[in-house]
Amino acid sequence: MANLNATLEEYQIEVPEEAYAPLKHYCQALWEINQTMNLTRHTSYELFVTRDLIDTLELSKLIPEGKQVLDVGSGGGVPGMLLQILRPDLKVALAESIGKKAQALGAIAETIGLDLEIYHCRAEDLLQDFRYDYTTARAVGPITKFCTWFEEVWPSIGRLLAVKGPRWIDEKNAAAEKGMLKKLDLRVVAQYPTPGTEWESVILQIKASR
Repeated sequence: MANLNATLEEYQIEVPEEAYAPLKHYCQALWEINQTMNLTRHTSYELFVTRDLIDTLELSKLIPEGKQVLDVGSGGGVPGMLLQILRPDLKVALAESIGKKAQALGAIAETIGLDLEIYHCRAEDLLQDFRYDYTTARAVGPITKFCTWFEEVWPSIGRLLAVKGPRWIDEKNAAAEKGMLKKLDLRVVAQYPTPGTEWESVILQIKASR
């Protein structure tokens, strides 16, 4: 198996020097737990770098310093846990509704010495009581699901940054046809190639219209 440094060099990706060791330890901790629990399919440094890390790096460019961020449906910790490693100036919280996954996230965070809040609950319930500047989501559902889940809590979400693949236009059209976007502002804020594929990923920003 190639090591992390060689994979970063191969794809010409730079990370902050202080983030390198925590990223490596994160992978090791995640993959060990993943042997008994299905948290990720990205169990090589190549898949980690070209999928998880690239997505998180692109997200990190969109969030100003010192903001509070909620990661929805964190699963194996992407992008929220990686975002906290790459951007220690942020205050990141993870929301994971599946108990075993939330417990695994806590174990990974403890193993790598990462200080962040982990909530075992649905994000929409958490957003009844807490407000965030930004909310991140990757691979947790189509746009129609976001609109349904967050219908009552958009003011608490701040700006939702959703990582999407090439089907995002179909998702947007489906939500528009159902009238779900009438009170929302949706736009593409990042677009970038995904190594090993012929398509580009996008990051959508969705927020309540003023």
